[in-house]
Amino acid sequence: MKISKKFIYRSLLVFLAVCLIIVGCIFAFRQQILDKVIAKAKQKCQTEYQAELHLKAATFTGLTTVEVSEFSIVPMGKDTLISVDRVEAKAALFPLFLGNLQLDFLHLKKGKLQLITTATGSNFETFLKSKNEVSSVESSSDSDVNYARKLDKLSTVFLNLIPTQLNLSNFQVIVNDKGKQALINVRTLAIDDEELQSEIAVKTNTFEQIWTISGEADPRDRKADLVFTTSDPAGVKLPYFDERFQLQSSFKSARLQIEDIDTEEGNFYIQGYSELVGLRVNQPKIAVDTVYIPKLNSSYKFVVGPKFVAIDSSTTAKINNISFKPYVKLDFETDTIFDMKVSIPKMQAQAFLNSLPVALFPNTVGMKASGNFAYKLNFHFNKNNLKDVVFESNLDRENLKIISYGKADIPKINGVFAYSAIENGKRQREIIVGPENPNFTTLAEIAPELKSAVLTSEDPSFFSHKGFVTEAFKQSIVKNFKTKKFSRGGSTISMQLVKNVFLTRQKTLARKLEEILLVYILENNRIVSKSRMLEVYFNIIEWGPNVYGIGEASRFYFQKSPANLTVDECIFLAGIIPSPKKFNWQFNSQGELKPYVRKQHEFIKSLMIRRGLYRSADSLGGYGGIRISGPASGYIKIAKEVDSTAVDSLEIEEFEF
Repeated sequence: MKISKKFIYRSLLVFLAVCLIIVGCIFAFRQQILDKVIAKAKQKCQTEYQAELHLKAATFTGLTTVEVSEFSIVPMGKDTLISVDRVEAKAALFPLFLGNLQLDFLHLKKGKLQLITTATGSNFETFLKSKNEVSSVESSSDSDVNYARKLDKLSTVFLNLIPTQLNLSNFQVIVNDKGKQALINVRTLAIDDEELQSEIAVKTNTFEQIWTISGEADPRDRKADLVFTTSDPAGVKLPYFDERFQLQSSFKSARLQIEDIDTEEGNFYIQGYSELVGLRVNQPKIAVDTVYIPKLNSSYKFVVGPKFVAIDSSTTAKINNISFKPYVKLDFETDTIFDMKVSIPKMQAQAFLNSLPVALFPNTVGMKASGNFAYKLNFHFNKNNLKDVVFESNLDRENLKIISYGKADIPKINGVFAYSAIENGKRQREIIVGPENPNFTTLAEIAPELKSAVLTSEDPSFFSHKGFVTEAFKQSIVKNFKTKKFSRGGSTISMQLVKNVFLTRQKTLARKLEEILLVYILENNRIVSKSRMLEVYFNIIEWGPNVYGIGEASRFYFQKSPANLTVDECIFLAGIIPSPKKFNWQFNSQGELKPYVRKQHEFIKSLMIRRGLYRSADSLGGYGGIRISGPASGYIKIAKEVDSTAVDSLEIEEFEF
């Protein structure tokens, strides 16, 4: 059947007529429709969020242009959440016919968003989850939620609400968290012809700054390329975090480039490029001094699947001259599974050392190296199957050699040197590690049972490993997850030695990172023998209040030399190494070891027997007990007075960073 042109023309005319009628109806009744929408929004705001929505007027000034004046949302009994003097918005007509709200134009003048938290609550908490959302979550299964699809819909709505023409002026964001305050005043924010310009004034209890944001923004094509800067020589500072988390951070400039936001094979992804120049971070748990990184950049790809979130393996990052490829995935489809892989392609060892931030690695200053290396880390963790933890760390060396040790001066451990413990940032008395010290004890002068007891409890594979024990790391990860805190660190004797001789006891990320690096250098460059390492370890570690080294410890507790200690005395001394200043907690009000401590000692002795480390005739007689006869007995008398507050269970020392 042949369709005539006349029929097609008539059909088009009918369609256009219907469209005009619809447009006419919408135009004629648009104010009534708007009024009903506002009334519904007021009702929902009141019933679901316990807040009042106020506005003086909301009228159409064009076919799809709405002007609203004196708009505000006020939670009941709380500070005003948001208020705007005047806002004018225009929606795109064609998408509106398809059911999509897409803004072409938005003009907002003088507004305020307040996020206020007091001792009695906040003015925004009811908006975080409505009653309907709670019941919906309770009535439906998490397995029905497709996070990729949900995020794709949310991003579409969000980007459609960003107009292609934006003119915003004098909009304030006020954060007040129990006195910790930040005022962010967006003086201007404009988007015109895909060009974005903004000036933002920031004022907190600690600083004032002017930020500028400029670049390209195309919400319809889902792309952006923005640069954040300030004229302040101190750089762009992050507000609120300095007061809330003691985190002072700033950067000279930042660039955020979004190249694409889309879905692919059912997965939602965002990819682009980011760069920070002149990053400075100061936080007591990170490092003592300010960490400075001249340049940090990344070509990133974030992926969200139906049941997972990930940093894609195509992501590359660079800190100064150190390039690496991170891969991180959290999968919760069946179990909660965390996977992480990090690889550093082959690079020059000296370039790596030169790129390390000084505040994180102060002891590597002046260190020289030759050769190349490549590195790979593989970590797998299943919350519901802790036995299958995977921790693989592999360093591929190519003529790698340390030529000069710089500030660390690692070879000093082979000779006589002075050691001073640092407690709470204060240097303690100086101890000479060598014959000049009357308490110095060579390895040959230490009872064999003490060496066996310390190795059994602290580091059984000390003479065979290269500084690290993978299985110990895996066990510490499982233990820390179960206890919900850093209760076990997996430290070897090599790591404890480096921490004591070359570093401090400050619980910082910097100290732990430097500890790992120096242990590797110590163990893999034939600097010192294992026997010498163990000898130094015995002579410097803390064994009680102001008690350092086995020479002082054996007399402090038992008034005898290290060579004459009994096996039970050796096991006692080995057992207090993790918490030497708390040794008196192990005794009851009669000055006897508590039952749980005796069981620990019996367990260590049985391990020594099974491993052939102790073959004395009395080894079958169980635990023989000890008697504190030295100055330590005075501390036990003090313990008697406060013993009622001690818990008769294993005291776990929190992991020291």
